[in-house]
Amino acid sequence: MAPAPVAFSRSASAAFGIAGKKDVCYGALDQRADASRWSSSLSMIRCSYLLSGLLICIVSCTSMSVAQAQAPSDHQDVPTQTDGTTDHHGHASGRWEGSPEGIAYSEFSHHFTGLCDMLFGFAELGHALQYPLPLWTRLALPTILGVVGIYNMIWSDHDAWPIGSLSFADTFFGQDREIIEHKFCGVLAMAIALCEALRRTGRVRHPAWAAPLVFLTLAGSLLLFVHSHANHPGAARIDLHHAVLGTVGVIAGLSKGLASWLPGASPQVRKRFEVGWGGGVVLFGLLLVLYSE
Repeated sequence: MAPAPVAFSRSASAAFGIAGKKDVCYGALDQRADASRWSSSLSMIRCSYLLSGLLICIVSCTSMSVAQAQAPSDHQDVPTQTDGTTDHHGHASGRWEGSPEGIAYSEFSHHFTGLCDMLFGFAELGHALQYPLPLWTRLALPTILGVVGIYNMIWSDHDAWPIGSLSFADTFFGQDREIIEHKFCGVLAMAIALCEALRRTGRVRHPAWAAPLVFLTLAGSLLLFVHSHANHPGAARIDLHHAVLGTVGVIAGLSKGLASWLPGASPQVRKRFEVGWGGGVVLFGLLLVLYSE
């Protein structure tokens, strides 16, 4: 009967040995998981620092633009012609800026852009609220922003290239800051559309590809604070409207950035920031639809 305790002792030792190996394996896995979480947290912290730094740079550039905006531009100070000749904006009976035709043209552009923003804003808001939307709605933002960008590049100003009398060089490198800013916004929209199309179709997967949407949204929103129609009879009201638009745009852009990179944020917190992003885009579009000169 002596071999029985020996067999039991061996089996117990083997069982304890296996358990010990499992504990070692689990410990190694826990260490790897901790290292992975630490690396992810460190990466998010670096992204948040980068977001803050670039935002400071954008604000600094905007401040310099404000100082330059105090100087009159050709777009604002062209003498009014009353003898039937055309001015810088090509209106045959005086200034285009503030004329019935000019107002109608400008308001249509703002209303069209606002409707487009509301469309993809509702899609973004629906996904943030986790509504069962069709898969193709994830491409609403890049598709619609691409349309907005192309529209601005072609029809932002009636006298600018390619539909007006100004050449390509005069349009993009001339002295008319208002036209240049309109075309710049078109470039921003198309850049965001391209990056988001690549990201949402899975062509690119690195988290850094979310940055263009955030930073270019902030850049375009801050530009609104210095975008002026000073030669317009209703310039003060238009500037106030642009300031409100810029504020809403900055809040929406920051919400998207925090939803993407806030360190240690829970899914519920990220969802709230995503809702803030979608709601901000919808409100931005609504303000454009209500735009009036």
